[in-house]
This record gives sequence, C-alpha cells and structure tokens, in this order.
Amino acid sequence: MKIPMWFVVATLLLMTAAPLRAQQTAHADILDSKGTKIGTARLEQSSGGVRISLTASQLPPGTHGFHIHTVGKCDPPDFKTAGPHFNPDNKQHGVKNPDGPHAGDLSNIEVAADGTVRVTSLAPNLTLGEGPNSLFHDGGTSLVIHAQADDLMTDPSGNSGARIACGVIQK
Repeated sequence: MKIPMWFVVATLLLMTAAPLRAQQTAHADILDSKGTKIGTARLEQSSGGVRISLTASQLPPGTHGFHIHTVGKCDPPDFKTAGPHFNPDNKQHGVKNPDGPHAGDLSNIEVAADGTVRVTSLAPNLTLGEGPNSLFHDGGTSLVIHAQADDLMTDPSGNSGARIACGVIQK
C-alpha cells in the first residue's frame, strides 16, 4: 500500500512542530491575620504579563496596596515572612517613581463597604514561565494586601502600611 505524499508531509510537520503549551496558571489562598481563608487569587500568563484575579471578603473597606512579595511564606499575624516586594531588577517602588517600579508593584485595590473585593490586575513585569521575573523562583512568592493605599512612589512600599492579608502563590 502506497502512503500519499500529503500524509507523509503532514505527519512530519506535526512531529517537528513545537508542542502546544498548556495554559500557565497559578493560584493563592488569601489568609487574614488569624490564618483564616478569606479569598482566592487566580494568576494566568497572558501576552502582556500575568493577569491576577482576586476575590476576597472580610477586609476593611477602602483603598489598599496590593503587591507581590519575594518569599512564598505567609505566617500570620503580620505576614513579615513574605519578605519585601518582588524586585529582581533592583528598582525603586512605584509606577510614579522615575526609578521604578518593582516587578511586584500592582495597582491599588478598592474594597467595598461590605468588605468584599473582586478585581483583575495585569502585572506586566512578571511571568509564570522561566527567567528572573518568574513568580516561581527558589523560595517562591506571595500576594499581600496592605492596610492603606499605596502612593505608587515612596520606596519601599508606597506608605501602604501593615500587611493585613497574604497568600502563597502556587502552581
């Protein structure tokens, strides 16, 4: 039986083509200062960076700083174990800072009067893939919600105050 040439060519193309990559995603369970789960974050690689979708409750109403921190550890009550902001490029804090921003600087979030937040933010300087800006470096990373708004320019954390919620980023 003779195999058609188109079949041979198509088979060779399929065998040599780069394999399709599965969508790169991650997640984090958001904990309050008592260690109780109050929300979740879903992270997804997109063409413009990492898209972060946060849903949480039981937070104080108002504007809050929201950042990626350099250590994948969230020990309540103060979450200091999360370390400083993720900053592989050694920049200053904030998008309004001429020497910034940190790779882990995100937009402020607005918590509703009932203590809930549902927001999606794009982090253009991060990746879920390989490289220095990967959220999966040795030691991991975490998402932190701060008590106050981030002024988007004051080093090291935009005067955003205490850490009130935290979630370890996991594949």
